[in-house]
Amino acid sequence: MHKNISKLSRAALLVSISFGLNKVLAILRQLIIARQFGLSSELDIFNVANNVPDMLYSLISGGALAVAIIPVLSEVIAKENREAAWKVFSQVANFAFLITALLSAFVAVFAWPLVQHPLGIAPGFNFEQQALVVRLMRLDLIATLIFSMAGLLIAGLQANQHFLLPALGPILYNLGQIYGAVVLAPAESYHFGPLQLPAYGLGVDGLVYGVLLGSALYFLILVPGLVVYRFKWAPQIHLKQPYVQKIIAMLGPRVGGMLLYQLTFIARDNIASRLPQGSVSALTYGWMILQVPETLIGTAIGTALLPTISELFARGEQEKFNETVRRTKQVLIALAVPSAILLAVVLRPFLEFAFGFDNQSTTILMAVTRAFLAGLLSHCLLELGSRIYFARQNALIPFAGSAVNLVVYILCGAWLSAPLGAAGIALADAAAFTAQTLFLFITYAILNRKENNQKFDLKALGEILAGDKPSRLTAVRALLGSLAGSAAIALILWGVGSRLHAVLTGVLAAGAGMLIALAFVRKELNLLIHM
Repeated sequence: MHKNISKLSRAALLVSISFGLNKVLAILRQLIIARQFGLSSELDIFNVANNVPDMLYSLISGGALAVAIIPVLSEVIAKENREAAWKVFSQVANFAFLITALLSAFVAVFAWPLVQHPLGIAPGFNFEQQALVVRLMRLDLIATLIFSMAGLLIAGLQANQHFLLPALGPILYNLGQIYGAVVLAPAESYHFGPLQLPAYGLGVDGLVYGVLLGSALYFLILVPGLVVYRFKWAPQIHLKQPYVQKIIAMLGPRVGGMLLYQLTFIARDNIASRLPQGSVSALTYGWMILQVPETLIGTAIGTALLPTISELFARGEQEKFNETVRRTKQVLIALAVPSAILLAVVLRPFLEFAFGFDNQSTTILMAVTRAFLAGLLSHCLLELGSRIYFARQNALIPFAGSAVNLVVYILCGAWLSAPLGAAGIALADAAAFTAQTLFLFITYAILNRKENNQKFDLKALGEILAGDKPSRLTAVRALLGSLAGSAAIALILWGVGSRLHAVLTGVLAAGAGMLIALAFVRKELNLLIHM
């Protein structure tokens, strides 16, 4: 077990570092865009235009198929060899590309009704705004095709326990987008000392061209990994091959689950398009900020975890499987709880500096971001909860969890958006992901009891809802540490006041608060080191 967990720890560290660099670039990109466009109608249009292409990518290669293929490829490598795994991979990749191309063509043809319909992505926009959404969305579909293949290649490399090149891909993608933001989009040149960058004045079109450039770089960086792992493309599609059928069996409910997940973004923009101008962009930025700790904690650990627990399940090592899951849950709780609370406390000076909005816009963005952060722990635990089932080649239960998420999201979003505006939609996100996470872990505990022939009654349900004792103790320590860290942040912000720049004060306060909070979860940090 120690060997497996150590391998997991190294992979998680590599992925987390690369994701951290990627997030720095992503935030830089968004800040450049924010300072150019503000909370404007033009930026709302750009963000809305990304939704359907992003959904296609997530449904096919980026999310659905990637997660479905890794457990099966891990099984093929464990039971046969790498060459056999690449044959299976080629057949699935060929099929996925054809499906993605057909769906992209469908979206391009029917772009107008997808935008204008009352249940579409932007029914509240005027005709000129909708026309621009349609044009940008059609351009984005080209990047979707490139991303689809890149997403599959990432899944193939991760199944071979290789994480470096897949982690570098998003970094290059962000560099391409930054080029679009600082060179292609602006009407006036950026100056860096004596260096003056060209400015093509393409506006939001330049941002889309940056997406196209970034997607090409994303794909090309993966090619050396294919050479190292002796990838051989087979121009075949055999859907009746046993391993391919295993992937397809998982793919149906996984695609359904990802569709339901992506529909939450459609619902978000549908509701937000009826709110005051800038609501869509405020939600986009708030979501972006949430994704920083979520990616560094939940996604990084979950990405590294899936091949390991898939291998454990393929070998029938259920005890090691459950122990790895339990430890991972403790680590996620220990890191996510302080991150959410401390970030919410120290947020404002960073938003003021980074975005340069006026006081009203900053207040709106702060409320939206804090509402999103209320769901950070659930987002991180969901990365674990969903992968528990995918490793066991079970995609039906995560699909049901996604249905729970969508229903709660729409009901809460419609209810809370009227009194709370964009912050109400963000709070609906927190409620929906909490409901989905609880559903997955409760169901997993019930299934474990049935597999071990243990009695299930109201008492057992109470024990499941309460969680295991180590996780409860971790949650208590994390909460106490967060309260102590928050107190330290408040004292520093009050004591230092205007004597330092607001951002430097915020960094000092946040650093001190996090050190204090992490001292309360030393045991869990030790688990992370030895995972």
